Amino acid sequence: MDARNLAELYDLPLLDWGAVTTRLSQEITQAPGTGGPHHHTWWLATIDADGAPHVAGIGGFWDREALWFQTGLTTRKGRNLTRDPRCTVSLATDQFDLVIEGTATVVEDPDEVAAFVQVAVDGGWPARVDASGTAVTADFSAPSAGPPPWHVFRLAPRRAMALALEEPGGATRWEL
Repeated sequence: MDARNLAELYDLPLLDWGAVTTRLSQEITQAPGTGGPHHHTWWLATIDADGAPHVAGIGGFWDREALWFQTGLTTRKGRNLTRDPRCTVSLATDQFDLVIEGTATVVEDPDEVAAFVQVAVDGGWPARVDASGTAVTADFSAPSAGPPPWHVFRLAPRRAMALALEEPGGATRWEL
């Protein structure tokens, strides 16, 4: 991993990727009152067929050095990722602002889908694996996810940048 100190000009320290991923491994919830300014939302930017950007809020969780989330394949973000898996996500926490660039792919392994569902259930969303074993269903989801079934995506990061919001501050970019 290559790390570049973007705040060297101000004599601020290089940020630690391990500290960032430790925070990401903790619950990142969209529930009101749980983050900055009042909740956390992952923002996913994809590329439309005409090259235009598309940004949508998603729920997700960090596990095994990747961001995991779900959406319908017929949604705009689902169609965009199926056609071109390059994307960017951003997140504001109380400790740092973060941007991750990478590639998101559909997860088709039934064990991985079941593990995703278990995390969702543990987090309070009564999801279940659908009959195919490769997608998620539930009685409800975010309207932007489209109708079920929802497919699980894994975003493998290629590059990340964080801006520390706590003393002593700093900003770092990592090539992963």
